[in-house]
Amino acid sequence: MRRRRRLFLSVLAALTAILVGTATLSVLVGDLPLAPGQVAAVLCAHFGGEPVADAVADAVVWQVRIPRALAAAGAGAALACCGTVFQGLLLNPLAEPYTMGVAAGAALGGALAILMGLPIVALAFAGSLLSLALVWLLGRRTDFIEPTRLILAGVIVSSILSAGITLIQVLAGQQVAAIVLWLLGSFTRSNWALAGRTLAASLAALLLGLACHRELDIIASGGKAASFGVNEERLRLFLLAGTSLVTAAVVSSCGIIGFVGLVVPHLIRLLLGPAHGPLLLLSWLGGASLMLGADLTARFLGELPIGVVTALLGGPVFCYLLWRR
Repeated sequence: MRRRRRLFLSVLAALTAILVGTATLSVLVGDLPLAPGQVAAVLCAHFGGEPVADAVADAVVWQVRIPRALAAAGAGAALACCGTVFQGLLLNPLAEPYTMGVAAGAALGGALAILMGLPIVALAFAGSLLSLALVWLLGRRTDFIEPTRLILAGVIVSSILSAGITLIQVLAGQQVAAIVLWLLGSFTRSNWALAGRTLAASLAALLLGLACHRELDIIASGGKAASFGVNEERLRLFLLAGTSLVTAAVVSSCGIIGFVGLVVPHLIRLLLGPAHGPLLLLSWLGGASLMLGADLTARFLGELPIGVVTALLGGPVFCYLLWRR
């Protein structure tokens, strides 16, 4: 017990240091390199009431880099926490935040919005909710919620919606490039509103998981939740709906970003075991750190779509984990 606690504190300290380091680099590094003193002056101007000495540095730091770093960290943390809950709840190590078809619904809604000139976030979120409802109707034919049936329903709905996305791309003409770029995810248009949405989503995912972490431990261990006074069906409904809504909020704001919700929980679980309390907290930190690192990499490589970078970073790691098992 003492050894596990020491390991938890060590991993917690390491992930916190990585998160602080990547966040600091995100603010300092870019097309316009800034010294730490310039960033400190901007922060003092906004939090300490001092006059802004460098208008250019103020615009870059306060309006561009800090919102982008917060948006990336929030999105990564939210997806990692949702992935942790999905894997424990569906008893499937390959489950991820997009298992319930949320990504495909958001992608279809976003593609339609770009094609028709409508608000992307609103239509993408509506598409996510619609796909979630379809998966739920297909996967819950009786009062009993079977995880395997839900996963298969998610695959079916995602496949159908993906065909619709392909059709829209064929019909889009000159707008196809904008649709493809949005589908692959990006933080280039981050602002304080988007940062607020992703951070709120990440906190909601963390609190949702922590509120039910003991019940998740019981389900993940194969125990009968009813014998512990837990209504398993109601718990599944509550957690699946909650984490799917969080995922929908992230995807509708940032696009589809894969592998974060799949790889991060795996790595943390290998280090610390299946207990969901510490697993959720460390996945939150790990997801935020990974997304910040991926965003930094995307910026260095000429603003690549963030989904491409997370796939390039997460794919080999996941292949290695599967090979070891």
